[in-house]
Amino acid sequence: MPMFRTPRLPGVSTLLCAASLALPAPADAHGWDTASDIGRVVLVGAALGVPAVQGDWQGDLQAARSILLAGGTTYGLKRIIPAERPDGSNDRSFPSGHASTAFAAAATLENRYGWKSGLPAFAVATMVGVGRVKAGKHYWYDIAVGAAIGTGSGFLLTSKRTGSVRLMPFGDSKGGGLALAMRF
Repeated sequence: MPMFRTPRLPGVSTLLCAASLALPAPADAHGWDTASDIGRVVLVGAALGVPAVQGDWQGDLQAARSILLAGGTTYGLKRIIPAERPDGSNDRSFPSGHASTAFAAAATLENRYGWKSGLPAFAVATMVGVGRVKAGKHYWYDIAVGAAIGTGSGFLLTSKRTGSVRLMPFGDSKGGGLALAMRF
């Protein structure tokens, strides 16, 4: 009896590498701006799409939460701390929303699926950050803080797909800490 195999889906690394090849060659500020927009969309799409394709709805929910937390935190800080952009277009430079969402997506992929997914995702996220600086939209410290917010939310709200050990932060008005949960 002949056996039929389902074709293997390309891995996250392959998808991210292929998507990054499709980015325009950023020679000027507009090219960098476009490349960083595309990079962010690719990463968010990968962080939400890969779990959905695999039927990993818990991973999809975790990715959405981490990206929303990073975006919400960034949005709030932009409203509280007015900082003029290097190009003078407005006073919403600090922190970078592109960097926070790109790094949240990359950290989610890393934490959920491992370094083989995380390494190319972080490379694309880094390109997004560099692109925002080269486009004149942010200073390096806007990117650094956005990357920290995104990476923190990605690692905080995402668990390993097959992990039997969970490290969960908690906090209240008197302090906080980490709780360790193990499944046997």
